[in-house]
Amino acid sequence: MAHDHATSSCCRAPAPAGHTDLLATAAPGGDDVAECPVMPGSTVIKAHAEAAGLFRDHKGQRYWFCCAGCGPRFDADPAKYAVTA
Repeated sequence: MAHDHATSSCCRAPAPAGHTDLLATAAPGGDDVAECPVMPGSTVIKAHAEAAGLFRDHKGQRYWFCCAGCGPRFDADPAKYAVTA
C-alpha cells in the first residue's frame, strides 16, 4: 500500500517541546542523512535517529526512522520496507 503524505502520516506533526525533530532540513544525499524506509520522502538525520533509538539493523544493513511509529511498522515486516530503502 502506498503512503500518501498529503493525507496521512505518523510523523508530520511538529516535535513536542523538549524533543528533537528528526526530519532533516538539509538536502538528502550526504552520509549524515538517510530516507526513512517506512515513510519514503522523510529524510532523517542519522545521528539524531540513533540517539533516539530510531533505527534497526536488518541483514547487515542499518535503517533509520523518522519517528517512533516507524520502528514497529518495520519490525512487523522488515522485508517489505528493506526493499524500498
